[in-house]
Amino acid sequence: MRANWRVKGSVLAGASALALSVVVATPALADEPSGGLEEIQMPGDVEIIEGVAPAPGTVEPLAGGMRKAAAVSGACLGSTSIYGAKGCYQPGGDIVWSRDTEKDGLSAAVGIYTDYGRPAAVCINTLGADTWATCNKDYRENGNVRLRILRYNGDNGKFYQPESWSGWIPVDGRY
Repeated sequence: MRANWRVKGSVLAGASALALSVVVATPALADEPSGGLEEIQMPGDVEIIEGVAPAPGTVEPLAGGMRKAAAVSGACLGSTSIYGAKGCYQPGGDIVWSRDTEKDGLSAAVGIYTDYGRPAAVCINTLGADTWATCNKDYRENGNVRLRILRYNGDNGKFYQPESWSGWIPVDGRY
């Protein structure tokens, strides 16, 4: 009987430790960046593209697909976000989507990098908070792109962390 209590106590202690480690190890989503903004140095050959508002009736990206079924590819891939910005890539037209999610005077910026040596580009959303902007690029169909989501200050032309990177995304959308 005494051994049974030890087993129950050990299980209870282990479960408590596991629950505590999940609470401590899981980062909480913040309403603002922790520690403030830190400037990021961008390579000198980065092309800065000002995004445009999507055409009327254009679908907006959602996780795992698009809001309506009319999208060229039916998906916006590599969806990545940070405080104040979201971005994704829509194959079949090579459209980069940039969403500004905070009214804080900064713009959302989505860097686009290739695996075949093409100079990087950055799609800037200067349309304001709670808006999507698109940048239409033309990438090599047998290549891959990677997104870098960060913040941009149009007054001084500087980029800031926090930042987040997507994985490599096939330009043709076929994994």
